[in-house]
Amino acid sequence: MSVRKQLRTAACGLALTGVLVATAQGPATATPAASGPAEVSPVAAAEDAAARALARSLADTAWRAEAGRAVVRGGETGLAALADGARSRAAAPLAAEAAAADRSVLAAKGLGAGTGGLLTVSLTGDVDSRRAPLVAVAPSDDEAGAVTAYDTAGRLHTLSATEAPEVPVYVVGVDGEKAVEAGMAVLERELAAAGVSTAAAPAPAAAAAGTAATGFWTSRITSVRLADDKETWIKGDAEIFSIVSGFGLDGKVRVDTVTHPYLNDAGTTYYPNQILVNWSQYKYNLADTVMMEDDGDTNYSALAKAIAAALLTIADLGAYVPLVDPVVDAIPSSFWTDDADFVDAWYTLARETTGTRDGAGGNGRFTFDRYWVSAL
Repeated sequence: MSVRKQLRTAACGLALTGVLVATAQGPATATPAASGPAEVSPVAAAEDAAARALARSLADTAWRAEAGRAVVRGGETGLAALADGARSRAAAPLAAEAAAADRSVLAAKGLGAGTGGLLTVSLTGDVDSRRAPLVAVAPSDDEAGAVTAYDTAGRLHTLSATEAPEVPVYVVGVDGEKAVEAGMAVLERELAAAGVSTAAAPAPAAAAAGTAATGFWTSRITSVRLADDKETWIKGDAEIFSIVSGFGLDGKVRVDTVTHPYLNDAGTTYYPNQILVNWSQYKYNLADTVMMEDDGDTNYSALAKAIAAALLTIADLGAYVPLVDPVVDAIPSSFWTDDADFVDAWYTLARETTGTRDGAGGNGRFTFDRYWVSAL
């Protein structure tokens, strides 16, 4: 858990031990709830529907107190689980709407029902305030200056996207860490099905035998730091993953995915000692890395199809060809709003690369060492 999340959770306990007054005094004039933009993503629409349902349910003071205690205990709580486990009857309509919204999110992200519920609720803003809470969803556009929030009467409030509000705000969002973990499995599985070598595809028998007998060299991340994690106050921790690409032992383009669940906050140096590249899987001693951040709307199935379509046109001509540009160019244009944000890229990492390497965009910094993984 990040320091920011720990402080938020502790403050929530202080805010909700008292009784919140019934009238929310938001930083903007309340207006009747209005429909959202004409075109919104399916995930954003599901989040908005769930936020409205939660706001309406919190009109019941007993349920509001119960929900507040549950969120404080967990910091971030599954919305469907919260509603399903409620003692108050006022949560029953919320349970049905949360389940429907979760199904919509899973479908929109290209994930199966076995992933489980992804919608969560957390508390942020001025949690010491005794004003009634609002319920908000992060904007679908990273450049948006405003956040839409609802009160228990269904009235709409406009909050700044760059400054934390002066009222407690329940935030309905997507469990990014869970989504990324499931999404990486989908990404590798669908890339493999399309003919791109991945960890989901069996390694050539000779390579597997050689690795089992000896071991293999890796590039290990000893430290990493981001200048900007592409997140606003309302979204909390970032959900970062990397796409490592090169040419496999069979001469075909290969893609491996790496998640960075610890990489929560910009301006903080992390020391994960995490393996980024397993060189026993690559024909050349060079590979490229594209680091991305899941902002909620990422459809991993669509992302896999786009990357596969671009990479399968690249042939091994006996010399290494950098793959960063094809990967980045393959990302659908919609992904540059609130889908998988581009964080940074590292061209032509070598098996011998050690020390500090800044990303091409100047946003990320890795420090590497060479690490030998011995066979058992």
